[in-house]
Amino acid sequence: MSVLDILINYYPAFLKGLIVTLELSAIVWVCGLVLGGALGLAGARYHAVAVPSRIFSFLLGGIPLLVFLFWLHYPAQAVFDLVIDPFYTAAFTFAIVNIFAVADIVRGALEDFSQQYLTAAKVTGLTRNQTIFKIQFPLILRQVLPGLLLLQVTMLHVTLFASLISVEELFRVAQRINAQIYRPVEIYTALGLFFLAVSLPINGFALWLKARFTRDISEQ
Repeated sequence: MSVLDILINYYPAFLKGLIVTLELSAIVWVCGLVLGGALGLAGARYHAVAVPSRIFSFLLGGIPLLVFLFWLHYPAQAVFDLVIDPFYTAAFTFAIVNIFAVADIVRGALEDFSQQYLTAAKVTGLTRNQTIFKIQFPLILRQVLPGLLLLQVTMLHVTLFASLISVEELFRVAQRINAQIYRPVEIYTALGLFFLAVSLPINGFALWLKARFTRDISEQ
């Protein structure tokens, strides 16, 4: 049985798993980019926000993601006598990681932004809004876009860990199919093709954003 045969015969199961994976990724991406961006902006402006954010990010970086996920799924729910759908536990876990990772990228870019550009904007008579949208935003976007792109693709791949707490995402579906027909080479090749099909548009969209909203400011 070839990869194509597996895709044809089991495409409903793969499609269902892919939808769950994309739903999980969408929650993680939106939370990370929106809340993480806001937290990074606040951290760059307010010391009282930056310090706790950095401390929590540092502590979170020292805990393996899988351990964090299992802790929230088992001990934490047992302590508070809760039973939460594994999908939401995984979404919350990955979103927290993404939020603080995005915040670190955004805060670092804002803190490292060269003040000479702001000085030049004042000298040329640009208003505050013109300075933000014509100078700060394009330059900062150019700096953070590659890192944010890589981070979001990584978060997509991280969703595979959700299978370990019984979330019916793409990897768990592939495991169940493999348990039935035992064709690991073909099945996991198909799985890789699915992730490639999702990751490539993200890379393409990021390149379009870079071409559309940034410009080459290097000296010629």
